[in-house]
Amino acid sequence: MRTTYDSATVRLYYLGDDGGATTLMYGPLSEALRVAEQQTQETQDGLYLATDNDVVAYLDLIES
Repeated sequence: MRTTYDSATVRLYYLGDDGGATTLMYGPLSEALRVAEQQTQETQDGLYLATDNDVVAYLDLIES
C-alpha cells in the first residue's frame, strides 16, 4: 500500500465468497487496523484496506 501513514483515510471492507463487498468503516488507517484486529480469523481472511491510490489485503499488510 503506497499510503501507509497512521492518519491516512482508508476504507476497510470485507469481500465475501459471493464477491459482495461490505464496508466495515471509513477512517484513519490506525483505527481500521484496530477494527480489523478485532474480527474473527475467518473474517480477517477476507478483509481489504483501500486508499485513494491502492488496495491491499489486511493479512498481507500485517505480515509485511
